[in-house]
Amino acid sequence: MVMLFHSVGLAQCVNPQNYIVFFPSYYRCIVVGSSETGLTRRRQALEQVDSELSSGDERTALSLVKDLQGKPGGLRCFGAARQVPQRLYTLDELKLNGINAASLLSPTDATLGSIERNLQIAGVSGGIVAWKALDLSSQQLFFISLGLLFLWTLDLVSFNGGIGSLVLDTIGHTFSQRYHNRVVQHEAGHFLVAYLVGILPRGFTLSSLEAFQKEGSLNIQAGSAFVDFEFLEEVNGGKVSATMLNRFSCIALAGVATEYLLYGYAEGGLDDISKLDSLVKSLGFTQKKADSQVRWSVLNTILLLRRHEVARSKLAEAMSKGESVGSCIQVIEDSIDPSDI
Repeated sequence: MVMLFHSVGLAQCVNPQNYIVFFPSYYRCIVVGSSETGLTRRRQALEQVDSELSSGDERTALSLVKDLQGKPGGLRCFGAARQVPQRLYTLDELKLNGINAASLLSPTDATLGSIERNLQIAGVSGGIVAWKALDLSSQQLFFISLGLLFLWTLDLVSFNGGIGSLVLDTIGHTFSQRYHNRVVQHEAGHFLVAYLVGILPRGFTLSSLEAFQKEGSLNIQAGSAFVDFEFLEEVNGGKVSATMLNRFSCIALAGVATEYLLYGYAEGGLDDISKLDSLVKSLGFTQKKADSQVRWSVLNTILLLRRHEVARSKLAEAMSKGESVGSCIQVIEDSIDPSDI
């Protein structure tokens, strides 16, 4: 039902979904109502997307997203990123755009490294204190050390270091706000760039503990997952299209690119870079062609993240609250002005 408010001059339109607000002092009118209908439709569709992703039906989820792609009141930003022309960019051209490739592509996790060293020092110090306090014999100390060495080896062999990584990452998130923030921003970069280049995020975890709770495996670290069956089909078919390679190259570098923009260097993401390197090598790229692919991806990803800094920041906040994929997509769509796509 449409109500009439004489104080602002509200009148009914021919279309029952809309109404017109007249502002007599400015002699103009604004059509409202249709946007609310579009937003409601989008919200309902994204709730269905969440439902399909939860049930594991990625194809239906992607189909729902593509049905709303680029439509009024739909998903304007999905796959709509403005990208730089693809060609061979030199390192000097990257520097002209404020990009130091060495700092971006050589991440070293100094935060966790520092925490690990401190734990080792604390462990040795605690062992010495326990040895003196409990008056342990040399033989007892030997067997305790041997037992600890066995547990460490068992973790490496059976769980690929998963238990140690879980403990270290949990301590990092608990005692280092900087580390926690960096991980959140890193994953927000992956999520945002993936969505903008047309790859649907499937889910994300922000800590090894959260990944363990969701997946029940110690070999899974925190990270973002994507609806990538189209990519895998191309890989299994022995031929990856340039479009698909470009998309996943940018996604792979989005985390380290986000850290670089925020902190001037990257700590996490070494595994992302290694996977991209393995991919281009598996495709038979020459070193020159591989360098060209990586440099274009770096430039394209950095410019995307710079252009949509506000969206990335709001997305990171939503992800840190544990919002669903659909809710995070809603944040992106609400944060990006149509003229900025």
